[in-house]
Amino acid sequence: MPDRHLLLLPGDGIGPEIMAEVKGVIAWFNAGGAGFTFDEDLVGGAAYDAHGAAISEAAMEKAHAAGAVIFGSVGGPKWDKVPYDVRPEAGLLRLRKDLGLFANLRPALCYAALADASSLKRELVEGLDILIVRELTGGVYFGAPKEIIDLGNGQKRGIDTQIYDTYEIERIARVAFDMARTRRGLVTSMEKRNVMKSGLLWNEVVTAVHAAEYPDVKLEHMLADAGGMQLVRQPKQFDVIVTDNLFGDMLSDVAAMLTGSLGMLPSASLGAPNPVNGRRKALYEPVHGSAPDIAGKGVANPIAMIASFGMALRYSFGMTAEADRLDRAIAATLDAGTRTADIWTEGKQRVSTAEMGAAVIAALEKAA
Repeated sequence: MPDRHLLLLPGDGIGPEIMAEVKGVIAWFNAGGAGFTFDEDLVGGAAYDAHGAAISEAAMEKAHAAGAVIFGSVGGPKWDKVPYDVRPEAGLLRLRKDLGLFANLRPALCYAALADASSLKRELVEGLDILIVRELTGGVYFGAPKEIIDLGNGQKRGIDTQIYDTYEIERIARVAFDMARTRRGLVTSMEKRNVMKSGLLWNEVVTAVHAAEYPDVKLEHMLADAGGMQLVRQPKQFDVIVTDNLFGDMLSDVAAMLTGSLGMLPSASLGAPNPVNGRRKALYEPVHGSAPDIAGKGVANPIAMIASFGMALRYSFGMTAEADRLDRAIAATLDAGTRTADIWTEGKQRVSTAEMGAAVIAALEKAA
């Protein structure tokens, strides 16, 4: 039985409130014999207040030892003036770097009950199920040099460097192709080979990996700007999209908004397979932020946090049936008209954070 020990990092803002609902879901699965255990620690602004750093060394040790990290949210205006290197977001960046989490998976799912909340027509988004695989530890966000140079005479120069090596592209391509094998068998690779040398290499390497290892999967190439246009024109043409750090950041936000609510979506960040047991380091988190304006009010939507735990069931613990059961429970809860404030519409039942968590657990129980 794989290690089912979790590290819960609620973080700041609404993080502790939505993590409380995940604990309820974990307890429900444990009542059925799932055998999860967990530690809990601080990250982000909460960690800075306690330790003067965005994550402590003790918490990092727990992260390395855990079967998966479940992460809430970080940041808020309280910490706007802290030094850059210890800002709340630095805790998440360190987790990604030290755990080697190079592959970010962001599904864009449109629940039938929320299709009318999308900015696109229902027929374009109902049933939408896209997975964006974003390279997370390379590219322009991490390339050097990265600096602002004073040129004198009131002029400055900002420099960011886009760098990708062959191995970085190969490993993210393999994740995308592996995911496509479990879905509809289509990968669309997006880059800007028409104006960027890194895009040329990206295209070349993805094509080579496909030919050598994944001939059973269909591969298409698309310029990233054209991909953004097609996401809002005909989104259901896509299955798995694989792209670099910069374009993945942008395109995943576009895809998320097609679903009607950025606050409804989970994500996973995965490392390389362990050569001994094949397991990956992993961190799971909701796409939304810490929402400090509603923190402590009990009105936050916990579904993205709960669904992030569902991704952990699927990708870290191989509990596919349980992950499917949780996904169905979320859909059933929404179908029943249960809504937190962010997705509420006239005629639906408006509930608190805790009531939404309880409704998902009730749907799990009913299905069981």
